[in-house]
This record gives sequence, structure tokens and C-alpha cells, in this order.
Amino acid sequence: MTSIRNERKKAELSRRMVQKQSSPDFLDPAHEWRRLFAETWGTFLLVLVAAGGGVVAARSGGTVSAGMVAVAPGLMVMAIIYFMGTVSGAHLNPAVTLAFAARRNFPWRRVPGYVLAQLIGGVMAALFLRAMFGTVGALGATVPGTDVGAGSALVMEIVLTAGLVNTILGTASGARNIGTNGAIAVGGYIALAGLWAGPISGASMNPVRSFAPDLVRGDLGMTWIYIVGPVVGALIGVVFEWILKGKPTIAGAIAAQGSLDVDDPGTPDR
Repeated sequence: MTSIRNERKKAELSRRMVQKQSSPDFLDPAHEWRRLFAETWGTFLLVLVAAGGGVVAARSGGTVSAGMVAVAPGLMVMAIIYFMGTVSGAHLNPAVTLAFAARRNFPWRRVPGYVLAQLIGGVMAALFLRAMFGTVGALGATVPGTDVGAGSALVMEIVLTAGLVNTILGTASGARNIGTNGAIAVGGYIALAGLWAGPISGASMNPVRSFAPDLVRGDLGMTWIYIVGPVVGALIGVVFEWILKGKPTIAGAIAAQGSLDVDDPGTPDR
């Protein structure tokens, strides 16, 4: 009996140690600067590729095809989710941050910091592109396609963003929240949307991705489409997620806020 009790105590101790090591650290405000840096750097890379695809396509005389331009942002987002998804949640998009907050997976008090970090990263990417290539290819700006009205482009951005937000929230609601499924699903959706809807609205789905090139090139005439559309689409996506899944989950909060994977044996319990 003593042996059995000892084995049970060892098993319970082991369980607690594993639970401690896997506990999320996203509530620790001391790491907020890491999250903000991650959002800045990740958004820089996303805008660099998303806007840069159009710039390099124009600069290279079409060597980079429209299909390549559409797929590249999806692949970049996939990579970013892999390397920093556990740090900040890899929002990279004010519409996504808004959606997570409206879904109650992300605290509203942290929204301004994330959005500011995303703006800084996006504008830095646009400035980098201008320094490297000038304003060739309109700095990769997203504009309605030929013979596509502003209203049609707006509706397309609303629909595309609603689908993107459903994909993000849906893969953040359970065990699939971070990793292979989430990265492939989100990156794949962005690439697919760009492939078929790029000629209509540019398939931005991201206010910063559109605002940054427009700001740096000094043409904000169509920017409103790519702010209003993603914001409205994000809110619609949150409503649809509630219909599909009901109340928000703890797993969704971890995916939205990051776990940071902090495991320092030298740090005592608090």
C-alpha cells in the first residue's frame, strides 16, 4: 500500500510540474514589450511582402506574376505564425486585433498598443520600399480593379475579411489554436483570397497593409475602402463565430494573447 501511495504522489507531482511548465504566461504585463516588438516586426514583414510584391513585379517587368504576388503574403503570414505566434498571437492586422477583442479573447486595454505597433511596422515597410525602389508600382497600393467601383471593392473587402476572421477565430478556439493547422489555414486563406479577388479589390483585408503605402506615396483617396471594409468584415466575422461556436474559449484567449513559452527553472513561483 505504501508503494502504491508513493507512486500516486510521484504521478501527482509530475502532473503538477507538467501543468506548471505548460501554463500560459500571457497575463504577465512584464512581457508586453516583447509582444509589441513582435507585432511591429511581423507587420513589417507582412507589408514588405504584400506591398513589395507589386513593387518588384513592376520593377522587374512582370517577372513576378500576379499569382506570385497573391500567394506571397499568405506564405509570409504562415511563417510569422510559426516563429512568433506564441509571443503575441501574430495579429499583424488591426481588424484581427479588433475581432479578438470583440470576441472577448483579447483585453480592450491592449488594443491601442497593438494597433500602434502594427501601424509603425507597416509604415516602416512602406518607407523601406520607397527607399529601395522609389514609388514604382504605386508602392504596392491596393486599389479597386479596372472598371470596379468603390462600392463593389468595399463589399468585397467586407466579405473577404469576414472569412479571414472566421478562419483565424475558428482555428483559435481549441487544440488547433497555434501551429500547423492555424498557420496553414490562415496563410492558405490569404493566398486563396488574393488569387481570385485580387483583381477586384486587391484583397487587402488589412487596414495597415493598405494605409501604409497610401500614406508614404501621398494618396489617401481610396484608403477609406480598406479601413471600413476590414473593420466591418471583422465584426461580421465575430458574429458568425458566435453563431458557430458560442461563447469564447480559454484556448482562444491563449491564441490571441500568446503564451510566450517561458520556462525558466530559475524563476521561483509567485
